[in-house]
Amino acid sequence: MSDIIEIKVYGRIYKIRVKGDEDEEYISRLTSYVDQKMQEIAVKSRSEDPTKIAVLAALNIADDYFVSRKRLDLVDERIERMEAEIANAESNLFKDDHV
Repeated sequence: MSDIIEIKVYGRIYKIRVKGDEDEEYISRLTSYVDQKMQEIAVKSRSEDPTKIAVLAALNIADDYFVSRKRLDLVDERIERMEAEIANAESNLFKDDHV
């Protein structure tokens, strides 16, 4: 099941289809984030071209995503190293118990 809702981004209203499991609060947060990025870009670039502003905002959002993804990958690597260290310590601990 899907619904059509209206969102407003950078002064324009869009109708979008959302899946049944996506709530309006989540869509509202996404909409606000994109709108905020576009507003920031418009001020910084001093451009009035909505297409240029949208593309620059998309690039900024993509950068946010890739930076976050890289940080998450680093955290995952640290967790894997810690898990290996714990497993090694447990192995050594149990080895000492059987001697």
